[in-house]
Amino acid sequence: MPHSPFAATIRRIHCRDRVLMLDGRVKIMGIVNVTADSFSDGGRFLAPADALAHARRLVTEGADVLDIGGQSTRPGYIEISDEEEIARVTPLIRMLVSETPLPLSVDTYKPAVARAALAAGAHVLNDIHGLQRAPELAALAAEHGAAVVAMHNDPAFRELPASSGHGRQGGGGGGGGGTDVIAEMLRYFEKSLTIAERAGLARGQVILDPGIGFGKTQEQNLELIARVGELRVLGCPVLLAASRKSVIDHVLHLPPNEREEGTLTTTVLAAWQRIDLVRVHDVRANQRAARMTEALREAAGIGR
Repeated sequence: MPHSPFAATIRRIHCRDRVLMLDGRVKIMGIVNVTADSFSDGGRFLAPADALAHARRLVTEGADVLDIGGQSTRPGYIEISDEEEIARVTPLIRMLVSETPLPLSVDTYKPAVARAALAAGAHVLNDIHGLQRAPELAALAAEHGAAVVAMHNDPAFRELPASSGHGRQGGGGGGGGGTDVIAEMLRYFEKSLTIAERAGLARGQVILDPGIGFGKTQEQNLELIARVGELRVLGCPVLLAASRKSVIDHVLHLPPNEREEGTLTTTVLAAWQRIDLVRVHDVRANQRAARMTEALREAAGIGR
């Protein structure tokens, strides 16, 4: 099983008045979709009472962070107005910020929504465009002392020549020709980090997400999951978000609500590689899988 020789030096993520400690155990980011059309659970938690009950359940199951989204970003999504997205997410943030000590993330790429979410008490901005479409998100986060998730999202990425060496595990750097997907991704993230640092954010406030399922081929998605630990070389926390995504469907040919075993496998790989966070729908099952993997990893003497 792959593991990363790189160790990010960040030990905690500061996000406003909350701190997320990074202790070698993968942290669980629970998904709260306040949407009508998310690919997995769209419409189930659109009503405020249902969303609040779901968020509370994720906290009870052991979530370390909650990620609240009002705009679906599934393939072919329809963009809603800023006003509608704000109306979906801010009431829930206000309710949760007073009753849970967990950091609250808002999944948005829109500055107006981010501003409203921060005013409501959000601690993390989760941007699917890696701060590169709307750099003002970095400035907003810095102004409020919030953290950011910068996701890789480059439409040209899927057109890169295929790697035949599969990176470090196959002999280093993509080896047998083609493009090393990790090297290309690191170049993208360096741009995101430049934006973040110019805005006043420290590297410990920037969480990197490889963007599984966004502008990538199936082969790229699989290789990135298998090698995600190599992203730690930039010294930032790393998040893997593969829960119930099409990368699992392409292997198992299952609908979203039957992809949990596939999701658990990605969490096991993330935990083995000492990834800092996983973003998942089923908090309890993924937390248990992560804890067991970490125990086995320690027994094997890996990453001490």
